Amino acid sequence: MSVPFFTSALALILAWCGLRMGAIGAGVITVVALLVLFRFHATDAINIAL
Repeated sequence: MSVPFFTSALALILAWCGLRMGAIGAGVITVVALLVLFRFHATDAINIAL
């Protein structure tokens, strides 16, 4: 769950240092990680004991 936060922070640091392609790559990895995590979260069964 912390992967998107670390990769987005890495993208910001790379952009700040002027490494544009690295920042774009890290941003794409961030978006892919968020989509994968959402896929797992959206299809997870909810266990509710009533």
